[in-house]
Amino acid sequence: GHLVESGGGLVQPGDSLRLSCEASGFTLEYYAIGWFRQAPGKEREAISCIFHSIFDDDGNLYYSNSVKGRFTISRDNAKNTVYLQMNTLKPEDTADYYCAASRASECNPVKFYGGYWGPGTQVTVSS
Repeated sequence: GHLVESGGGLVQPGDSLRLSCEASGFTLEYYAIGWFRQAPGKEREAISCIFHSIFDDDGNLYYSNSVKGRFTISRDNAKNTVYLQMNTLKPEDTADYYCAASRASECNPVKFYGGYWGPGTQVTVSS
């Protein structure tokens, strides 16, 4: 299976972007999906995850404090795709963004290392 991110780019502070994470070769619906980012010289950090739940169509969601209220994670099972809507972008959001899929129950990049990872998409927020 593979994951491919898209939607990154260069935007100004306050702008929005929507990142997509499309899966092939496996069904995203049955996995926990995470969005992670890594800025130059910094460790990879978890910013949002959506966990598979058979009891809740929306799944359980996690957002880091740095993006809570600005970013929204969602999934379209029919398209086998997960999205990250990013609003009110800030220069400190500049990073390479990665999506990953695994059986993790914790939004922590280490917990996703045994799963699928995309190659990343770059987001630059600058005036």
